[in-house]
Amino acid sequence: MSTDSWHKALHHVISEALSGDTTQTSGMRRLEAISGKTVGSQKIWMGETHVSPSTASGDHHHGEAETAIYVVSGRPAFVFAEGEQEVRIDTKPGDYVFVPPYAPHREENPSPDEPAVVVIARNTQEGIVVNLPSLWAATDDSGAPLE
Repeated sequence: MSTDSWHKALHHVISEALSGDTTQTSGMRRLEAISGKTVGSQKIWMGETHVSPSTASGDHHHGEAETAIYVVSGRPAFVFAEGEQEVRIDTKPGDYVFVPPYAPHREENPSPDEPAVVVIARNTQEGIVVNLPSLWAATDDSGAPLE
């Protein structure tokens, strides 16, 4: 292995430099830290999401991306459809949640006074977000909502 292939610079993204220039979903704010756009990553996207008190995001999925979530603060709930039922996962700081590809879901913050903050990592370098009209919305083979 030549030194050119493994002597590469690390990238430091300070918290004040997180970018909101990514696809958004109603009821939440996504901030991008690590991506192809910000640091030239090729196989990972990482950032954070903020959900205000007493707020629920719109329903959405993340296309082909597997998504790992780490709860930093608050007690967010993650809601998805299982058959005809809504299933709710209530979390606390230190918990992790895995969202499979194309799985419609939403984040909710039931707290009346504390924002919920989570760190997100995806196995794509793009912050893929497909907003949906509902958890049961019909989609095509690519995950795009049918009209």
